[in-house]
Amino acid sequence: MAKKNLNEMSFLDHLEELRWLLVRSTIAICIMAFVTYFISDYLFDTILLGPTRPTFFTYQWFCDLSHQLGIADSICITELNFIIQNTQMEGQVNIFVWMCILAGFILSFPYILWEVWKFISPALYEKERKNAKVFIFTSSLLFFLGVLFGYYVVVPMSVNFVATFSVSDVVLNQFTLESYMGMVKTSVLASGLFFELPIIIYFLTKLGLVTPDFLRKYWKYAVIIILIVAAIVTPPDVVSQTIVAIPMLLIYEVSILISRIVYKNKNKENV
Repeated sequence: MAKKNLNEMSFLDHLEELRWLLVRSTIAICIMAFVTYFISDYLFDTILLGPTRPTFFTYQWFCDLSHQLGIADSICITELNFIIQNTQMEGQVNIFVWMCILAGFILSFPYILWEVWKFISPALYEKERKNAKVFIFTSSLLFFLGVLFGYYVVVPMSVNFVATFSVSDVVLNQFTLESYMGMVKTSVLASGLFFELPIIIYFLTKLGLVTPDFLRKYWKYAVIIILIVAAIVTPPDVVSQTIVAIPMLLIYEVSILISRIVYKNKNKENV
């Protein structure tokens, strides 16, 4: 379909563009999910199930950090006392498919961003359209950093917490494969999308929906929410909670800075 000017496109034309955006993005995800099929052994054994082993990189790093801080082995993890089991006949098949799709989504994220940019670019100024590469690179970098943060920090801290928490010695931890993979999926995607906050704030400020004063006004509430999240996903020690909370607070501060810059530039253009 030929590209129309934004002013000439009807509501149905926009829906048609959106439909093709979703179709092309879905195809990209499926292609990358199919690619991950050929490395599925590595994906599951080494990556997805890696945080279930005491030898995982994060646990080793925390142990080294505890020695450097002079707190002995207080946060060293030598054993994760739980097992993961499959309780449904088609459980492993479903998990296999959905985790491949998750990997496909993560790998195809830059392409999805490019499709989103093509969709919104007609509503931007000419000088803003030239920033496509910067937008895609920055957004992709933030997303991948968030995914890595979720995988190397949030997931192992969550696994450690649920593995060591017990209401009684009589109760054994036997987690289902579905619940474990669900936790990994939620942690990784939530972290990746949270790291997109500066980009989201940029566009919301451009649209006039938020201001830096608004973000600063509710800063204390954001801090409380971040600290609560950090306390939930980490063991009850200050070091672990701080490691999770600090990057999230920095992301929020960067979002405020970006909003301030956009807001000032917007006011200059209106003068």
